[in-house]
Amino acid sequence: MMAAVSPKHSLQAELDKITTLLEVLKQEQQDLVAADIEHLTALTPQKSALVNEMAALATVRHQALADAGYPAMEAGMESWLDAQHDDAANMLWQRLLDQTRAAKELNRLNGVLINKHLGHTQGALQALRPQQTTVYGPSGMTTGSGTRRGFIAG
Repeated sequence: MMAAVSPKHSLQAELDKITTLLEVLKQEQQDLVAADIEHLTALTPQKSALVNEMAALATVRHQALADAGYPAMEAGMESWLDAQHDDAANMLWQRLLDQTRAAKELNRLNGVLINKHLGHTQGALQALRPQQTTVYGPSGMTTGSGTRRGFIAG
């Protein structure tokens, strides 16, 4: 029979992944500031892979919590840690929560930078589009700005 996995089993791996994700987010921010789109594009698959790996590790931890009779969520982890009196696991958990908060904030800031770049790009595109001007004909009516060709009957 296989022994049950402890909820603390994946904490170090989760901490390692979130720390790596933080580094990727910092690089993403530098690339956004420098407008290095090529390098920025290369970071996207790495960031996605890290998020997927973290989700898989959290799923394992949540299942272990459920197997131990605790809610399969962060509050369940807090309850489980309180019952264990495991200072090392508690410290890992707190570091994981701190790093997760830092990553969420950095991701939010990167989103602000992306929106700022998008606004600049949209403004530049708008400036390149021909402006619609209103022209009034001899009758005082507006005329289109497009080229018109008359019809000649012969």
